[in-house]
Amino acid sequence: MCSRPEDFIEQAIALAVDSVRAHGGGPFGALVVKDKRVIATGINLVTASNDPTAHAEVVAIRSACRATKSYQLDGCEIYCSCEPCPMCLGAIYWSRLARFYFSATRQDAAHASFDDSFIYNELPLAPEQRSISGVCLPSEERLRPFAEWASATNRVPY
Repeated sequence: MCSRPEDFIEQAIALAVDSVRAHGGGPFGALVVKDKRVIATGINLVTASNDPTAHAEVVAIRSACRATKSYQLDGCEIYCSCEPCPMCLGAIYWSRLARFYFSATRQDAAHASFDDSFIYNELPLAPEQRSISGVCLPSEERLRPFAEWASATNRVPY
């Protein structure tokens, strides 16, 4: 059993290397840890599954949620071979992980042709100013789903 963060990060790096060798996928690996025990792992499955959201961190989070039967990973940490991209960072926040660790930086990833700096640069822009333009289509019904949520007796609070 590992007990040091450095041991877990080495496991995440080994997952990334194995992923490249075995599947030819992106060089990324992640593992979710609770109480110093690995409860889930993930490798980059983007090209293998034709799913642009199948980053190692998201795969590991999904697996950990299935293992814990919860959509929140309170008390868990994630170890990533590389600094999480904006999408993965969002998943880390939404899953309520306590902390994330990473080894390679996003600058290291950019040098290997995995550059997500354009997404970081787009986020502060107004939706209509982004390279993929966002268009708000106001509707008189736009608040109806929220009203339904507020009055639902069977809702599961986030």
